[in-house]
Amino acid sequence: MKLLSKQTFFIFIFLTILQGTLMSATIEKIKYKGCDIPLIFEKHKTLPIFNMQLIFKNSGYINDAHKAGLASLTAKVLNEGTQKEGAVKFARKLENKAISIGASNGLETFVIEVSCLKDEYKTALKYLLELISDPNLTQKTLDKIKTLQLSKLKQKEDDFDYVASNNLKKLVYKDTALEHPSSGTIKTVEAITLKDIKLNMKKLFNQNNLIVAAGGDISLADLKKDIIVVLDQLSSEKTKEIKKISIVDKMQESVIKKETEQSYIYFASPFKIDVNSEDNYKAKVASFILGGSGFGSRLMEEIRVKHGLAYSAYGHITNKKSHSYFTGYLQTKLDNTQKAKNMVKGIVKEFVKTGVTKKELDAAKRFLLGSEPLRTETFSQRINRAFMLYYKGLPLDHTKTELDLINSLTLKDLNNFIKSHKEINNLSFSIVTK
Repeated sequence: MKLLSKQTFFIFIFLTILQGTLMSATIEKIKYKGCDIPLIFEKHKTLPIFNMQLIFKNSGYINDAHKAGLASLTAKVLNEGTQKEGAVKFARKLENKAISIGASNGLETFVIEVSCLKDEYKTALKYLLELISDPNLTQKTLDKIKTLQLSKLKQKEDDFDYVASNNLKKLVYKDTALEHPSSGTIKTVEAITLKDIKLNMKKLFNQNNLIVAAGGDISLADLKKDIIVVLDQLSSEKTKEIKKISIVDKMQESVIKKETEQSYIYFASPFKIDVNSEDNYKAKVASFILGGSGFGSRLMEEIRVKHGLAYSAYGHITNKKSHSYFTGYLQTKLDNTQKAKNMVKGIVKEFVKTGVTKKELDAAKRFLLGSEPLRTETFSQRINRAFMLYYKGLPLDHTKTELDLINSLTLKDLNNFIKSHKEINNLSFSIVTK
């Protein structure tokens, strides 16, 4: 009988433990008014806590369109308490019970999160119901929030990383929902009205868009029963799935002149892959080696270590339901702007042409396999992981499957995958310089 090597043995033990951890979360259904609402649940007995996220898909700033910043302002209004009690009184009421209720928005989702001790679980649901049924939708509240948002946007006009990043979005996602920043622009935020917020909330609070991620030291049966009063406040309108938005294939460049001591270089190119592609594990390894690993990555080693052109240089593949692309950034001396830009092009071109080395692949495997336990250390991390897998249409044990695939990935298979994505060479650049 052939003995396992020490490394293979530890990987086997780790993956076995990981599978048990991941399977502790389950997918259930809450049946209500003819709607099956997905519930991702994990029983957690170690601490007497409760955590729940109402995650509304198809509801992030990807739906803002010409009203960029609408989702962001909507979340901020919900964080201003109820109309009956106002922001201060409602916040004090939560604080007295050690309850946290907060709203936030992402690109494709809008989230309301509730956290509390187990003993205050029903009180927290009661306060959540008050917030959803009576948000602080007043002109005074909106004016205050808009003033703060506009102030931050004006301050960011001198944040050249922010300027270069947003200008890159305008280049590669022109005339799409991804063209504008999530916080909006001065022009779009100024134009948003109370009516816009009200209509957005009405559209947002929809059972057919809802995924509930919850758990703690409570029973699944109690949660299913007690959450009904909250669900009763939601509509049941028909919804549409997010459509894929493609980055432009044409190489472009935009240079913005500012009074700056260095150049800020942001870049992006297409990377055509679906969020549930069976090749995603290869993309994760390739992304790590090209620019996602910091020191040791191709971009960092060539641009900083060997040539001293930048303090840092990063690049990674982003893969979501709505879009996928390769993007990265660096800062360099004004005199090195053109040289650094050309070096990025050359590094990516060589990466696609020749692939990676055995040494790079082995190092990537060690890190990706070894760091995985850190991503599921906390209850919140495990719930979020389970949600993301469900949201992408993947089984809850997919992470174990993916790690198995990474562990057995051969140099030939990875390099064939990299060479098949020549579109990554079509780099567009957004540069802020003097």
